[in-house]
Amino acid sequence: HVVRFTIFCPCLLVSAAFLKWPWRRHSSSSAQKPPKNSQLTPMLKHLLSKIKSTGPITVAEYMREVLTNPVMGYYLHKDMLGADGDFVTSPEISQIFGELLGVWCVSEWMAAGKPKAFQLVELGPGRGTLTSDVLRVGVQSYPYSGLLIGSGHIIECHKKLQTAAALTYIKQAFNLSSGRGRPWYIEISLKPGLEVPWHRVIHFFPLGYAFYLAHEFFDALPIHKFQKTEKGWREVLIDLDPQVPHNLRFVLAPSPTMASKTLLQAGEKREHVEVCPDAGVIIQRLTDRIFEHGGAVLIADYGHTGIKTDTFRGFCGHKLHDVLTAPGTADLTADVDFSYLQRMTEGKVATLGPITQQQFLRNMGIDLRLQVLLRNVTDSITHKHLTGGYDMLMNPKKMGERFKFFSLLPHSRLSTLTKEKSSNKHGPPSPPVAGFRHLAFE
Repeated sequence: HVVRFTIFCPCLLVSAAFLKWPWRRHSSSSAQKPPKNSQLTPMLKHLLSKIKSTGPITVAEYMREVLTNPVMGYYLHKDMLGADGDFVTSPEISQIFGELLGVWCVSEWMAAGKPKAFQLVELGPGRGTLTSDVLRVGVQSYPYSGLLIGSGHIIECHKKLQTAAALTYIKQAFNLSSGRGRPWYIEISLKPGLEVPWHRVIHFFPLGYAFYLAHEFFDALPIHKFQKTEKGWREVLIDLDPQVPHNLRFVLAPSPTMASKTLLQAGEKREHVEVCPDAGVIIQRLTDRIFEHGGAVLIADYGHTGIKTDTFRGFCGHKLHDVLTAPGTADLTADVDFSYLQRMTEGKVATLGPITQQQFLRNMGIDLRLQVLLRNVTDSITHKHLTGGYDMLMNPKKMGERFKFFSLLPHSRLSTLTKEKSSNKHGPPSPPVAGFRHLAFE
């Protein structure tokens, strides 16, 4: 079997062998306070000049400039992950997270009849920690499932993170070279038969049966913000502050904009709404791929089901940061509207969730996996790191309730279950989708 592995800028009876791999990740160093940034950053100078020339800009344009500007964008030039960065993600907190998502991929692969060739795709891999854990599950499950990692692709806009992820996958830099005449295309030879090319946009990687993982990806995409007024919906814009030099402020568009005319849902009852059209486009493309070629999408992010209003915020040094202060020095993010993502599928595929991270990981067997790891621990530091990571992932007051899991699947994947329930034919039933129902272990 050949797996084409790609990265883009789950009730199965699971053998306990899936959960018996040794602990491998060391605890990270304690966080240090980042140096104070000058308020008049190069990005702020650029934005001030832009607004003076063309007038107020949308929040979406502001986010796009601050995060992905090719010269000074936050995601393209700053190492934002880890204790010394601005935020930390679940895969960096504990290896268990990525391993269980690996089990989910193997589960869906087996439920699909173990197709001989497929792609594993991650959107926005960062340092590559998540997919490294997922790949390890695939490789180590080979004796039990017949899964063999063959080759794949990577999509990431951050050049430093491209190299960091490459080193994560291969452990040693066997070969790192540019290819195909594209400056953002990097091909990495991991070992004979396993190659990982990089891409920046979704429509460049090959069509085919694939599993798509998106962890803390959609929350970073640009949003449009809208406010209901007595005159109707008005878009929130960003303008110069006439009272304070070199400062930015939020203002309302004096009249309807194209975005306020086209992006808002009819009958919207909230007073303030955020919409991410980029997320809608990506979901539509993923939907088309799943509909035409099969596979599944698994999204993990913080979000809601169309009930929240103002969620736009910044993070710097692991603390909340004013989104309009010192742009370019902090991460910008907004909660994902899963109801919007569901609407964007237009019913062409089935959706599951969102459910909380606590519920998903518990269904996947995180408690059993933790017990197995703790039985093999011989030092107090690793023991503390394991239990601390588990608490961070599962505690309702931390990540447990805040993060949600959401999946796109072919209608045939769920209709098979319905048909088998009403059928009198004997034979092994198709397993429910792992993570969204409780797993049974043997």
